[in-house]
Amino acid sequence: MRREPRPPATTSVALLRGVNVGGKNMLVMGALKAAFERAGLARVETYINSGNVIFDSGEPDARKLESKLERLIAREFPLACRVFVRSPAELAALVGGLPAKWGGDARWKYHVAFLSRAVDSEAILAGLRPKDGIERIIYRPGALLWSVRASDASRSLMLKLSSLPAYQEMTVRNLNTTRKLYDLTRSRG
Repeated sequence: MRREPRPPATTSVALLRGVNVGGKNMLVMGALKAAFERAGLARVETYINSGNVIFDSGEPDARKLESKLERLIAREFPLACRVFVRSPAELAALVGGLPAKWGGDARWKYHVAFLSRAVDSEAILAGLRPKDGIERIIYRPGALLWSVRASDASRSLMLKLSSLPAYQEMTVRNLNTTRKLYDLTRSRG
């Protein structure tokens, strides 16, 4: 019996939505890492306590990985959680496409809202109404770049985002976390 060759393992990042935020959906990263390893994923590492997992897999289809990981989390933990998978190339394009001045002004906060593949389109901007002068939203493939003046953050659309339908289709990371995840994928040999 002839076996099909296995695809080579590639690195991916799983971004879990709504984990360990405000004391809700608590998930121990060590237990999450162990669950990923039991599921056959290799070189699994987590980054900070907000549901960021870097791993290697032979599955090249990100949507299949997302479904597999969502089922894994539902089975292993009492938690229904959306998972967003990104490749190192997608992170590289995102970080490489940041506006030149983005992140360089301490008076502003910078966030990356990773989009589900179902809503990944510039059309998502039509349903968002950022407040002039205090925040900016820019679409990039796979994400929204969201910056807000720190002194006006309490007046931002970001605070009202949870009431919008689009909120269920994204997971938010700050700029530093996004850059660190990119760096961690680049450092894997």
